[in-house]
Amino acid sequence: MRYLIDTNIVVFSVIEHDRISKEVHHILTDYENQIYVSSESIKEIFMLLQYQKITVPAWKYPHDIFYTIEKEYQFGINYVKKEHLLTFADLEPMKDHSDPVDRMIIAQAITENMPLISSDAKFKYYSRQKLDFIFNDK
Repeated sequence: MRYLIDTNIVVFSVIEHDRISKEVHHILTDYENQIYVSSESIKEIFMLLQYQKITVPAWKYPHDIFYTIEKEYQFGINYVKKEHLLTFADLEPMKDHSDPVDRMIIAQAITENMPLISSDAKFKYYSRQKLDFIFNDK
């Protein structure tokens, strides 16, 4: 099965393994599953590093992030496409959730019919807009 993981799941996978629930860990480590990371998450990771919101010793250069995602973890990258942007434009705004990066990741998951895994409980509000959401409850 194919899954899209949110930025927080990427970061937890690399530096905070204990923040991944058993259910999500099982999904991420099942070799029959294909795990994808949005290009929006990569952009967000660049910003988090630049603003020193996170520290990842292995990520000294931008290429290091791609290496970790693609080679070490063997996650695919889901780049933003026109179809994702159209879904993004049609998403009904949710009260108390206006983060454009999150909304683009949600749009990608909906467009690609992939369950989205995140620790952000606010994502559940998009379920009525066809988001298949798996909450990392740890």
